Amino acid sequence: MPCERKPMRYGHSEGHTEVCFDDTGRFIVTCGNDGDVRIWESLDDDDPKFITVGEKAYSLALKNGKLVTASSNNTVQIHTFPDGDPDGILTRFTTNATHVTFNSIGSRVAAGSSDFMVKVVEVSDSSQQKTLRGHEAPVLSVTFDPKDDFLASASCDGSVVVWNIEEQTQVISWPLLQKSNDVTNAKSLCRLAWQPGMGKFLAVPVETKVHLYERGSWDHVSTLSDDLLTQPINVVSWSPCGRFLAAGSVGGLLTVWDVNSKLCVERQKHEKGFTVCSLAWHPSGSQIAYTDTEGCLGLLDGLGTSTVAAKKPAKDYDDLFDDDDDRLMDEGLSDTKSPAKKAVGWDDDDDDFLVPATGRVKNRGAFLDDENSLDTGSLKLGQDKFGDNNDDAGSSVAPAAPPVAPLRPVYEGPMPTPPQKAFQPGSSPAHLTHRFMMWNFVGIVRGYNDEQDNAIDVEFHDTAVHHAMHLTNSLGHTMADLSQEGVLLACPSTEELASKLQCLHFSSWDTNKEWMVDLPKGEDARALCLGQGWAAVATSTLMIRLFSIGGVQRELFSLPGPVVCMAGHGEQLLVVYHRATGFDGEQALGVQLLQFSRKKRQLISGEPLPLSQKSYLSWLGFTAEGTPCYVDSNGMVRMLNRSLGNTWTPVCNTRETCKSKSDHYWVVGVHENPQQLRCIPCKGSRYPPTLPRPAVAILPFKLPLCQTTTEKGQMEEQFWRSVLFHNHYSFLSSSGYEIDEDAQNLSQKEQQELLMKMFALSCKLEREFRCVELAEMMTQNVVTLAIRYASRSRRMALAQRLSEIALEKSNQMQEEEQEEPEYSRRYSRRHNQQEEEEDEEERGEELMEEEDGQEMEPEEATETKKRQFHLLLLLTLHKLPVPDSGKMSASSGQPRVTNILDNMMSSKKSAQLSSSGGKPSKSPVLKPLAPKPKTKTQSTLLQMAATKTANKKAQENTEPAANLQKRPDTPPPAPPADNSENKRPKTGFQLWLEENRKSILADNPDLEETDVIKEAMGRFRTLSTEERLSWTERAKGQSGDAADLKKRKRAEGGEGLENENEKAEADESSAKKKKSLDPSSKLSVFAFNQN
Repeated sequence: MPCERKPMRYGHSEGHTEVCFDDTGRFIVTCGNDGDVRIWESLDDDDPKFITVGEKAYSLALKNGKLVTASSNNTVQIHTFPDGDPDGILTRFTTNATHVTFNSIGSRVAAGSSDFMVKVVEVSDSSQQKTLRGHEAPVLSVTFDPKDDFLASASCDGSVVVWNIEEQTQVISWPLLQKSNDVTNAKSLCRLAWQPGMGKFLAVPVETKVHLYERGSWDHVSTLSDDLLTQPINVVSWSPCGRFLAAGSVGGLLTVWDVNSKLCVERQKHEKGFTVCSLAWHPSGSQIAYTDTEGCLGLLDGLGTSTVAAKKPAKDYDDLFDDDDDRLMDEGLSDTKSPAKKAVGWDDDDDDFLVPATGRVKNRGAFLDDENSLDTGSLKLGQDKFGDNNDDAGSSVAPAAPPVAPLRPVYEGPMPTPPQKAFQPGSSPAHLTHRFMMWNFVGIVRGYNDEQDNAIDVEFHDTAVHHAMHLTNSLGHTMADLSQEGVLLACPSTEELASKLQCLHFSSWDTNKEWMVDLPKGEDARALCLGQGWAAVATSTLMIRLFSIGGVQRELFSLPGPVVCMAGHGEQLLVVYHRATGFDGEQALGVQLLQFSRKKRQLISGEPLPLSQKSYLSWLGFTAEGTPCYVDSNGMVRMLNRSLGNTWTPVCNTRETCKSKSDHYWVVGVHENPQQLRCIPCKGSRYPPTLPRPAVAILPFKLPLCQTTTEKGQMEEQFWRSVLFHNHYSFLSSSGYEIDEDAQNLSQKEQQELLMKMFALSCKLEREFRCVELAEMMTQNVVTLAIRYASRSRRMALAQRLSEIALEKSNQMQEEEQEEPEYSRRYSRRHNQQEEEEDEEERGEELMEEEDGQEMEPEEATETKKRQFHLLLLLTLHKLPVPDSGKMSASSGQPRVTNILDNMMSSKKSAQLSSSGGKPSKSPVLKPLAPKPKTKTQSTLLQMAATKTANKKAQENTEPAANLQKRPDTPPPAPPADNSENKRPKTGFQLWLEENRKSILADNPDLEETDVIKEAMGRFRTLSTEERLSWTERAKGQSGDAADLKKRKRAEGGEGLENENEKAEADESSAKKKKSLDPSSKLSVFAFNQN
């Protein structure tokens, strides 16, 4: 499409300028910042006529000899044309109108204003007005549907809305644009345009592309784009024939597309690169007039030779047109507009069309020879097949005409979604002059960038961390993060300067509190975050660079896609990036979670991040307790469920509490204990203003379970929410952090209470199978309570099944308790004092002996347990009083109390006191980054207590609870002082492990010490009894008789008696058997004596 760009000429003073042609195309009419409307006979007219309409003229429209202008006195005026006589005021607004336009026949005018309103006024009777309310920011542009049913408007609130004019209602609203607070600050004027004729398409400029929406269905049917367009499109305008669409951009680029083929057929650049702010086609379609923000007027000439009509008669073709086309021609379309005369025959000029703006000649015969290729017969139907249908003849080409451009199949599948840009969680958009650069648990970082000041303010929620800081932002930092140790800032690169990373390390104990790093040339910081002792920055080269908080460069690694955002907490780094292109409004994001503990590991490696439909990520972070969570643009909050294979669970929908569609909650923090979502309510916006200081609201969490209005649904939701929100205890303890055991016990108590309530409800509803399912989730003590409840409710079959579950749980507990001392012994040997080391070794040896005893008599053990459970069941069924648990010889680590639910939370001390006569346990105090071994001393000693004779048992069972409290006062039989002096000789298992460690490590080189021990225990158990005894004998041979005597003393020391040396070896081994067989050592309320 060859055309000539005429030289620009001065038209108005600097500022927004608009242009249009009159109906005949004889005059070019412009208005500008000087308040004048100028009427040019041509571009060379040196003395144009002018009409002064006010101090400033913001917009104009011209039709049927009526000139309508929006001026600075908040009115929309009307003048005669071309005389320029005032013809009254059409309408008024409370602020200035921003855009005016006529409908297709000139009977109505629409005007949008900075007071958020759109008015539609009858030209003949200005009292006939319709006001369209609903925008929440100044209106950018308005355009009429050619059929006069609808009106489209764009606004600074980011939305493009289609209105039904008669009903004054919104038909549809699309959130397409970037928000701004005024037309002058808007990135684009977003001048919408409706296709003339049938009005099939609405063109909307969105960033660097033009979206086409179909009238009626309002579907996004296609996108027009061009690789050379790098800056936002400001204005679009349709050619009079409706086939071509011209666009003017912020960078001064003028582009023309053929809408049928979606090809760019013309590109021109503004001679000085100024922003194009208005476009108008000549009625013939041969010229485009344009104006810029400097008040200048330009013209593209010679467009008509190949795009509009060939001036040849079309008599031979008249029989090819249907009635629709005839009707359109009869309605007074000029020859140049007639669809019949658009592409009749091949002109010499048509060859020019085949040379696109790039200058390369396109291949005319570019049809592939396959099943999709076209034969000569189908060429006649080419436009039918690939262009528009005949139902909108005003916008389609004559079907019989040969194709102007090479025919290409049009893709009509799902359209790719523009990928969301990188952002900092807890920040407001970078284009705002006053903005939040970061708001998190530690404090607030505000950025100011206006005429007076370019500065950064840092404020801490707790001033004990650090006093507030005011920093001059000379480098132009746009990103920030804040932690207890420092402030991290980053700025993008410029032509002269590299992208920089700056850290204010205020927790440093030396005098240098600041360091700075330049990123390599061509690499820009896109996202950054701080953790405990480290900083991370993600760059434009798909890389993440790690630094220590003091400025030492650490590891770096590549990302699979462009970063979206990052968050840090303690040792954890959470990264979200684009893993692919999304389609139909969906974002395809991936997530990685890394942990920088001593053994660095990746907890989540590139899993897809679930988002709500057609939404994008709006916040990412960690709870105060360290669980990753994020929020999408639909207000759905999701949290990582570590206990369900690192899946994401929705925990809250902030939209449910919003009163209006345009209200949002801006999340600033999440707490698991107490359960709080801390956010800022934003009315009519997604972001809060910096002043006045916004108030933080607290929202509750609610899992989206079914039927939460019923009692059952409410309890289920509370239970699973409690489970999810207390998962962090197990993660923190496994990562080596000290945890609040009281809070953990309280949460477990709360969960068990809820299970018991649901159990009671299911019993009432006679859902016994459901009761058993609930009992599976209970602890052993609560199952006991459930058995009582079932038996008192006369549900004997249920009670029987529950007793089997209780038996299963007791076996499970026994197995766990036998495995755990070995681990804790190994761990404490490396990390704790010598005394504790020796205590743990004792337990490990006893564990191995117990296993020998268990293997000898498995059948006897099962029988004993069964008899005891049947005895219990008889007692509960006949409602006999169950013996007070305080008097039991049972020995689980939990307190012995009758009402389990009311006393589920208990300190370690009371757990030790309630155990029957053992030495006080010495649990090592937990330091951060040192895993906490579970204390099993009391349970081991209590098992030993169970090895007493029947008489001793009877005596102990009748002993009052008060005596149990006194027992720990008696001196322990094996004091730690003695142990520390005489180091314990090795056991058979230890000797075996020393000899076989190399082979285990050869098979499994990646195992840690604890895993080696577990693997060794498994292998040692598979040895035959004789082999294990031989290893034990070898150990005894090394230690001698003295060690043997000590061992006997320890095995019987739990009784606290004087006769340790009196028992024979045979008695000792039988005692060991009983110790492992007696389930009373595990069942708190099911302990009965067997005579």
